[in-house]
Amino acid sequence: MKTYAIGDLQGCIHETEVLLDQIARDAGGPADIIFVGDLVNRGPASLEALRRVRALCEASEGRIDALLGNHDLHLLAVACGAQPASKSDTFDAILAAPDCGALMEWLRRRPLAKLVKGHLLVHAGVLPQWTAFETIALAAEVEAVLRGPGWIDFLGQMYGNLPDRWDDSLAGISRLRCIVNALTRMRFCAPGGVMEFGHKESAGAPSGSNLVPWFDLPGRRSVDVTVVFGHWSALGLLLRADAIGLDSGCVWGGKLSAVCLDDRALLQVDCPEYKPHAGKSKKVKEKKRE
Repeated sequence: MKTYAIGDLQGCIHETEVLLDQIARDAGGPADIIFVGDLVNRGPASLEALRRVRALCEASEGRIDALLGNHDLHLLAVACGAQPASKSDTFDAILAAPDCGALMEWLRRRPLAKLVKGHLLVHAGVLPQWTAFETIALAAEVEAVLRGPGWIDFLGQMYGNLPDRWDDSLAGISRLRCIVNALTRMRFCAPGGVMEFGHKESAGAPSGSNLVPWFDLPGRRSVDVTVVFGHWSALGLLLRADAIGLDSGCVWGGKLSAVCLDDRALLQVDCPEYKPHAGKSKKVKEKKRE
């Protein structure tokens, strides 16, 4: 059975349905699917997107799953009262829904990373010190907390940019926050894997800086697998032997993208500009690197 990874939905339910139909045709029937996170926020139908993905996952006997992205974690924090909503959040329909509690229970039990057919899937990135197997183990540490009785307390302490680099001696909330930031927020790093969170709307580092995309850091220990990620709409589509970026800016007027992990077939759906953004062009440019 073929396996597909789908980029950030961000509440774009119509495009999700069209892409799912494309996948069914390309696969010639049922397929395994992993959504790489950010199911919700900014787009027009976050509640419907969340319900649809949950229903797909629960009916699939484990063949379909969704990773946690930064917007998904933020929704959990807002829903449980650990963090206030921001002005740009579009969670109101979810928070008012009669099944909000059940949706949040399902969402907080989603994984932060998966290893499938030689591909490591995360929402944002992998620090250079981590192998693929170490990434899965570290993700499991956070998953255990989110699925346990202390999940609300953790979400209240999750926010912040420090520590900005990995150290095996990290413990407690500092360790968990570093793992979450790498897996769900990271884009650029300085040499040595120091995470930088100030540049969100650019595919390239500022002129004169020493920042590089996390996947281009020298000595990255996960280079023996293909890392599949989303999160970086300004970067656009990225197709390389060692890295696949699938956030092609659906909500910003770009495309919703999926790739087949078996043969690298690319499937895409054009999207209207649901959300204008001062830091992005009207149509998010697609970048393809071999």
